[in-house]
Order: sequence, then C-alpha cells, then structure tokens
Amino acid sequence: MPRARLEALCQPDPVSQLPRRRFVRQALAAGIATLALGLGLGWSGWQQHQLNYQGQVQTALGERRQLDLPDGSQLEVNGRTQLVVQFSAGQRRIELREGEVMFSVAHDSERPFVVSTGNGTVTVTGTRFDVRQDPEQTRVAVENGSVRVEGRDASRALLTAGLGSYIDARGQVAAPYAVDAAAVTAWRKGKLVFNDAPLSEVVKEVSRYREQPLRVAPGKIAALRLSSTFNADDTDALLRALPSILPVAIKAHADGSREIIAK
Repeated sequence: MPRARLEALCQPDPVSQLPRRRFVRQALAAGIATLALGLGLGWSGWQQHQLNYQGQVQTALGERRQLDLPDGSQLEVNGRTQLVVQFSAGQRRIELREGEVMFSVAHDSERPFVVSTGNGTVTVTGTRFDVRQDPEQTRVAVENGSVRVEGRDASRALLTAGLGSYIDARGQVAAPYAVDAAAVTAWRKGKLVFNDAPLSEVVKEVSRYREQPLRVAPGKIAALRLSSTFNADDTDALLRALPSILPVAIKAHADGSREIIAK
C-alpha cells in the first residue's frame, strides 16, 4: 500500500466515533504490515510484539550476503546456502536447508531464536554463532554467548564461547569440543584458514567454493596435515601452491575435476 494512502487513512475525522478510529488504526497497521513484507529482509521497523515475518534466501557459488532481520538480528550468509525465515509473536525460527550462516542474534528472552536443520535444532535468546549444514552433519561453533544444540534423538549439548559441536546424520549430538571461532568464520572475510587440518577435510572445504569437484586420492595422502590460509575466491591458487607445501601433485581430469595425488 502506498505510504501516501496510509497517511491519508490516518487523517483525523472530526465526526468519527471511537469504533471508527479503532478501525482506522487497525487498517493502518495492516497496511504497514503489507508494506513491511514488501521491503524484504532489510526492513527493521516493527515493534517486537508485531513481528510476523516470512522470507527465503538463497545464495550462489562464491556469493556472500549480509541480511538484517526485523528483530535487529543479523545474518552473514555464505555461498551455496538456502534458508527460510519464519518469525511469529512467540518464536524466531530459521530453517537452514543447506550451506552456512553466521548468526548475530538480538537478545529477546521472550522469543527464542531457533535454527532448525534436518538433523536437529540450535536454540538461543541472544548470541553470536556459526551453523553449517552439510549433507552428512550440522556443525555449530559459538563465538560469544551460549546455545543449546539438540538432535533428533533428543541428545543435547550446551555450548559457550569457544566451543563447538555437530549433529550427525542420525540426529545425535557430539560432545562439545574447543574451536577457533575466528578460523571457522574466516569465510566472512573471504578466507579459508586451516590449522593442522587433514587433507581430506581441506578438500571437502575447498570443494564448497568450486564449480567442478575436487578429490583426494585414497590412502595415506588424505591424512596429510595442512596449516595455511588461502583466498576462498581463488581456490586455483591454493591448488597451485599445494605441491610446494605437501608432497602432492594435482591431476586434471577431462570432466574439469581435479584430484590431489601423491608425488
């Protein structure tokens, strides 16, 4: 509804009775709600008790996007991510279908913020944490505050700053472990940080930023460890540098994929 029309609805009517004034206020509220939804995820004007909001987000390979939600929370969305936002008067809910998001959640003890995946849920009232949904697991890392992680099998863990966990494909929550939150979330600055990571994990991470598959040959080579930082937007540079860091070679295949093999 155009704002001019909304303002017109608000003009005082000297002959109106109280029920009429109440009707106008209700019509105005409904009109603003329609306008707010049309403005998308960047709109932030609703009062807390009026929040009823839905939206979908999908990012492409190499795309990173920051979103401001109506409650004041912020999402930093990595590439190849798909999520659904569902806010109501009693709950703030994000369905993360795939990909990775850094959540900066505005505190609201009356309306929990829930991130749901196919494996389980992460629940907070206000904190900063990262969730990554892969086909085989949901990974959670907390930068500050605390979150409750719960799997489909009702297993759960409470994570505080500097701790992480994951929910496996069976819906079981792993015991908390220490994480380097800065390294885990370096993708926000376009970086890939590996600290003594096995080559198998490096390949899995790098593959998320490539059009064509990247594989590592089976055997001992997959267990080689890597500590380095690379540009997430130029994974070819990583592949060029890798043979000078580890005893490996890069083999190109006809389908455009690459394979890391022993020298």
